[in-house]
Amino acid sequence: MSSPAAAGSVRLVLFDIDGTLVSTGGAGMKAFGEAFEAAFGIANATAKIKFAGRTDYSLFRELCQQNGVGHTPENRESFFSHYLRLVDCHLDANEGGPFPGVVRMLDDLAALPDAPAIGLLTGNIRAGANRKLGAYGLWGRFALGGFADDNEDRNLIAVAAAAKGGDYLGCKLDGSEIVVIGDTPKDVTCGKHIGARTLAVATGGATLEALRACEPDWAVADLTHLTAAEVSGR
Repeated sequence: MSSPAAAGSVRLVLFDIDGTLVSTGGAGMKAFGEAFEAAFGIANATAKIKFAGRTDYSLFRELCQQNGVGHTPENRESFFSHYLRLVDCHLDANEGGPFPGVVRMLDDLAALPDAPAIGLLTGNIRAGANRKLGAYGLWGRFALGGFADDNEDRNLIAVAAAAKGGDYLGCKLDGSEIVVIGDTPKDVTCGKHIGARTLAVATGGATLEALRACEPDWAVADLTHLTAAEVSGR
């Protein structure tokens, strides 16, 4: 599969985490439910929650609304302190890891002449992203990131990530100079929100057909199906 015909060189590549870079064996989802029970004494609170493509802060707000818990800074701080402790436990207990092609793509992007900056665009809080990627030795691969700490709205996290990329590179980036890589329709939507090129990978829960229906620039089964040169326009 070739790069979009009119594309120039990409200066920033932004990756989602869960379902895109790594499988954590559901560590985050398990920890979310357990943390809500630990903080507020309410069991099975996440049973009806859909996690795919969501942000940690928006998930917490929804849990509070559904269970009559005050959505206050104090409650959020209490919840996420439990969450980080519990996600560490689940990451230690499972055998997840990077999806096919991920490590090679990161290596090859970094080795390109005039290599693009490599960052994150995730609904995880920053500390949670650190733990998930750190468990598999990947955290240090990323120069910057947009996280749930920046905003509850994934589209606005994308705006924040693009701005941080521009600050890192010392310029204002045009959307066409950015690629957003993710595994859900929401990842494609937030990439388009900032005018970025979008690469959808069917390594998470969404099917390749569902991802293609969102009209990303690329839709592939996994990252073995594209080269760094194709993604970056080099």
